[in-house]
Amino acid sequence: MDVVKRARAGAPHALAMEAAGLAWLAEAEDVGGTRIARARFDGSALHVARVAEAAATPARAEALGRSLAALHGSGAGWHCCPPPGATAPFEVGSSRTLFAAEPTGEGWGEAWAATSVRPILERCVALGRLDADGARVVGRAVDRMAEGAFDAPQPAGVPPVARIHGDLWSGNVLWSDVDTGAVLIDPHAQGGHAETDLAMLALFGLPRLEAVLDAYDEAAPLADGWQGRIPMQQLQPLLVHTLLFGGGYAGRAIEVARTLG
Repeated sequence: MDVVKRARAGAPHALAMEAAGLAWLAEAEDVGGTRIARARFDGSALHVARVAEAAATPARAEALGRSLAALHGSGAGWHCCPPPGATAPFEVGSSRTLFAAEPTGEGWGEAWAATSVRPILERCVALGRLDADGARVVGRAVDRMAEGAFDAPQPAGVPPVARIHGDLWSGNVLWSDVDTGAVLIDPHAQGGHAETDLAMLALFGLPRLEAVLDAYDEAAPLADGWQGRIPMQQLQPLLVHTLLFGGGYAGRAIEVARTLG
């Protein structure tokens, strides 16, 4: 039996965006990309095929790392682009994060800041999730991001714009007895930087993460200093969690921003 996801009131486009993202990511399976959950959108609900889950073994972790490198290597049109076939309004998820309908800025940092980070920061401030001092600290880090201070090469073999899952926390990785070790669900699929997905895997603790990263690095060697960029790459999801849940996420976002400003 399928898992059925129904659109929030007035927003079936968000599920249509997810369906388009699943289909786009699944195209990379032909070149070894990670297995993607099969889904069908009927105009009001998304029907996602259930995944037979299994244990997170070392072999599955290695397969996931290799296949994720292949997925990223499939490329995308521009940073923060929506998946092909998606229609406006280009937003996804409960945070209603936007995509860039056309190329934005000169590099990854400028596009990521303008599309996915600064708008979330502004909403956090408007809702009182961040006070003025915290907003200034985070704002300085976002300014540096927009200036390209944290831009870095993609992993070897990955094109200038990677095809990324976009919300690759551990809950969206379903370990399974498939050739890629796992099946991915619930994407915010877009063009971006491969390190964004890797940082999300680390944020909430994916089992056997070290084996995943080692296999990834073997398949597509990561750029020098990638470990040091993980906290920076986690700033955006921490702001999204601040927006949605408040609590301690604001403090974590400010702590990361202090190291970047």
